[in-house]
Amino acid sequence: MARAPDPAGHGRRAWLIAARYTDRVSTAASDFAIAPPVEPMLAALADGIPESDELLFEPKWDGFRAIVFRGGSDVYIQSRDLKPLDRYFPELHASLLEQLPAGCVVDGEIVIVGADGLDFDALQQRLHPAASRVNKLAVATPSSFVAFDLLAVDGRSIMDEPQSVRRALLERLLSSARPPLHLTPVTRDHAVAVRWLAEFEGAGLDGVMVKPAGGRYLPGKRAMLKVKHARTADCVVAGFRWYKDTRDAVGSLLLGLFDDDGTLQHVGVTSAFRMDVRKQLVQDLAPLREGAMESHPWREWAGAVTSRMPGGQSRWSAGKDLSWEPLRIERVCEVKYDHLQGNRFRHAAVFLRWRPDRSPGDCRYDQLEVTTPYELAKVFSSGSSAS
Repeated sequence: MARAPDPAGHGRRAWLIAARYTDRVSTAASDFAIAPPVEPMLAALADGIPESDELLFEPKWDGFRAIVFRGGSDVYIQSRDLKPLDRYFPELHASLLEQLPAGCVVDGEIVIVGADGLDFDALQQRLHPAASRVNKLAVATPSSFVAFDLLAVDGRSIMDEPQSVRRALLERLLSSARPPLHLTPVTRDHAVAVRWLAEFEGAGLDGVMVKPAGGRYLPGKRAMLKVKHARTADCVVAGFRWYKDTRDAVGSLLLGLFDDDGTLQHVGVTSAFRMDVRKQLVQDLAPLREGAMESHPWREWAGAVTSRMPGGQSRWSAGKDLSWEPLRIERVCEVKYDHLQGNRFRHAAVFLRWRPDRSPGDCRYDQLEVTTPYELAKVFSSGSSAS
């Protein structure tokens, strides 16, 4: 069912907050088939692709989740966290307004296509406060919108309809779509989904989505599955950050790998520890803190939270304290990661175990699996076989 805002409830407050963030929303909430904001339906992580005739499989795009509301005279683009995205993607706003019919609400992903596939770094740069910079980047690195679900059509909510019905209506709605608007491929064939998981990563995609064909659209619920690549790497533990405002628990470990020149590069963090483990880590790592800064390869960043330092400030960090404590380059751990973004882990890695049998010098980039490039155009042209 549509999540219409309650004037006295959270939905109404979220809408008012969102409206203050944008100068692009000129359409009244009542003009949309479903009044924004709507929490997107989410996915739980699965270890493998299940087999069933009642499942639909789609590529998992690596971009910004977005729900597009097309009113009678305007478009409103909502982010996953219920904020407006319109001002950051003016070229996309104009195209969606032109191509989408009034009275529809479409769920999908904003992506940027680079020379080697999807470019998440370029996408991050689009979230800039200066309109002049945004307009310049809109020309230099134009965005695209990949649609994968339909919440409303012809002015009515269809969130209670089965996924297979919503998909068929979405295909009909976007039958004449042209770039930068795309329809994600879908299949019921398990073997095809397995092949997609293996091949599409080479174009920058993030895995495979698994959706029950008979499932309703459930805002905010983990009613789907996502299957991502899982790989392991041995990494140097070069430092850590404290847990929140405490000094008795470790928040995250800073991970490093040596490149071909012998330089230790910061590649990411691992942070999912139980509280008892966080406190024990303070004691376990204490000996490695003694004299750590004297010859630390990242000592130039000590005491200065900059965008270049490990885990440094960015427009994503929202002013969080990202100061860090150095450790002597002696300890190695094994982590699980999904894929790289440039020369860093795209997401936080999962701690698996300590590796006392490994030397820090063994923690090199050349241990990582090399992904075979894949042409992004072939992903878009994979077609649909959901019926």
